[in-house]
Amino acid sequence: MKKTVILGLLVSCSFTGFAQSNYKESSNSFAMYMQSGDLKNLESAKKFNDAGYQNKRDSTSAKVNVLRAMIYSAMAYADSSRTIKNPKDPIDITYHALGKLRANDLQNYPAEMKYVKQNLAAAHISSANKALGKKDYKTAYDNYIKVKELSIGNTDVIYNLALLAVQSKQYKEAIGYYTTVIKDDDATATMYLELADVYRLSGDKHAQLRTLETARSKFKDNKVVLMNLIQELAHNNNYEAIVPIIDEAIKFEPENVELNYLAGYANETVGRIDIAKRYYQKTLQLSPNNYEANLALGLIFLGDFLKNDTNVEAQYYAQNLLLKANEIRPYDVNALKSLSMYYEKAGDLAQLDRVKLLLNQLSNN
Repeated sequence: MKKTVILGLLVSCSFTGFAQSNYKESSNSFAMYMQSGDLKNLESAKKFNDAGYQNKRDSTSAKVNVLRAMIYSAMAYADSSRTIKNPKDPIDITYHALGKLRANDLQNYPAEMKYVKQNLAAAHISSANKALGKKDYKTAYDNYIKVKELSIGNTDVIYNLALLAVQSKQYKEAIGYYTTVIKDDDATATMYLELADVYRLSGDKHAQLRTLETARSKFKDNKVVLMNLIQELAHNNNYEAIVPIIDEAIKFEPENVELNYLAGYANETVGRIDIAKRYYQKTLQLSPNNYEANLALGLIFLGDFLKNDTNVEAQYYAQNLLLKANEIRPYDVNALKSLSMYYEKAGDLAQLDRVKLLLNQLSNN
């Protein structure tokens, strides 16, 4: 019995010494890797760590698992092509080692934990980039979530999560990420525009407009922001809000036909008729065959003529502009109805009958 106990103690001591030797060799090899960056040293560190890890006592040791996490996290990032063979991915092995550490263990190794987290974050970002190359947005998104969970939630990480959430059609999550990003002092106009577009995709028109208005207040000289805001205001028929800013947009693109027409229409809608005339005329200078501008300006002069049939100038322009609109779109009801009103006021019964006949034919088709 005594011999058996002594033999057992000797075996135990021998095994403990062997395990500690593995830890020392692994630690030395890893130190050499840190100095050289040579993957052979990292593979050697892994080999000795694996050997020592076979012992239950050492596989639960804090210092052994800390070293293991450092080795495998380094491998996860540095050996991106996975030339060092492992039964599982080094990322998974790293997390397994971390899972064996208690909260106070993590506090006792702050520098080591920082190193592990940085390597894991870099490895996840690398995996995300590979997934993006395959247009696998979900995998890329999941990897960036892991980066965020590692408490490395800097603006770049959150912004990438926002972009990937949009690609995955996770609009609610994307809005949350973008909202965080634009709180940063370095947030760009593009980020605001992207957030506005996410609101559009999610069907929240009010939030879309509010975001564009905020962007406009922050980036007053940004052309893209201004153009997007005007476009959204036009979609909402908010012409009163367009009038004060449309001139600035036209300064960016003075020969933009759509902008000049919109300026005319917005000013007409709010009752600034003389200014509206000027913009409609500019539109026709740029595009003489623009149907909307010919009709709109023709209707303004028609209104003046209907109020005062002695206004020869109004009569002249109303006739020419409405005829031009009718020439561009011969069967458009709006132009024909306007001509009908004009001919009735002008007393041209022959032309009035012709127009009414055409309107009747169109209404019966």
